[in-house]
Amino acid sequence: MSHTKSHYTDGDEKAPGMFFLREELDCENLGFTVVEVDAGWEGMEHDHEDRGHEEVYYLVDGAASLEVDGDAVDLDPGDAVRVAPEAVRTLTADEDSTLVVAGAP
Repeated sequence: MSHTKSHYTDGDEKAPGMFFLREELDCENLGFTVVEVDAGWEGMEHDHEDRGHEEVYYLVDGAASLEVDGDAVDLDPGDAVRVAPEAVRTLTADEDSTLVVAGAP
């Protein structure tokens, strides 16, 4: 089949409010995650240097921020930020927020 459709809540909820859809969408390379979290939520600090994945964080609604290699990047709805594979990043929700994170080598 040339396409796959899925609702984000059908994905694997790896952590509360984090729905990973790579398998549900049968993606070969692309990681696609919906993050739906409450104010004050903080993701884990990480990078993707070992897999060469760059990521794009897109804020759908709410307010969030990324810390990328020690630099604070505030996000407003509609903002997208690309992060290089080797960059260390931490995502924080400043208020109830929905984000989409896409990553691929």
